[in-house]
Amino acid sequence: MGVAIRAADEGDRELVVRLLDEAFQDDPVSGWVFPDEADRRATHHKLMAAFLDAVLAEGRVDLAEDGTACALWLSVPAGDHGGGDADEEGPAQLREAVDPGNERVELIGRLTADIHPAGRAHEYLWMIAVAPERQGEGLGTTLIRSVLDRCDREGLPAYLEASSARSRALYERLGFAVEGRPLDLPDGPQMWPMWREPQD
Repeated sequence: MGVAIRAADEGDRELVVRLLDEAFQDDPVSGWVFPDEADRRATHHKLMAAFLDAVLAEGRVDLAEDGTACALWLSVPAGDHGGGDADEEGPAQLREAVDPGNERVELIGRLTADIHPAGRAHEYLWMIAVAPERQGEGLGTTLIRSVLDRCDREGLPAYLEASSARSRALYERLGFAVEGRPLDLPDGPQMWPMWREPQD
């Protein structure tokens, strides 16, 4: 599929936040973080904006030229955890900035940091979003493959957390495998930590 991809920058912030918000409104994990639908519609975009700002500052955002899909990546050095250490103040600061009364905003950051593998440098796919009306067309696969091809050339593994059975199946087709036990969110859905070794 011929999809032109470019690096997003601060000038794309509004577009990418809107894309992330729309793509993840009905995601099981977003529904767990914001169980009240009206609250999710009003607040979810703030969480997506905070995630985007973190990646714009420290990572890379790949954007389809037509603005219909994006992927947020962090390069994680050996010995580091993508998204920060669970003992650091990042998750608490995230909660304070996004929705101070919602402990799940903080908890999701702590729980995913706890399961993030350390010890080997890798590329971390923090999030990928495709506009709802364009899902199922291969845009997400194209965005991911562009980075996985580089990982394969450079001998780098890749890591992500799948937030739905549908996304897990996509990642398995791209060579990811479930790493360890799924993360059972308290009174909520599962997330699957997934790892991909570089391929020849």
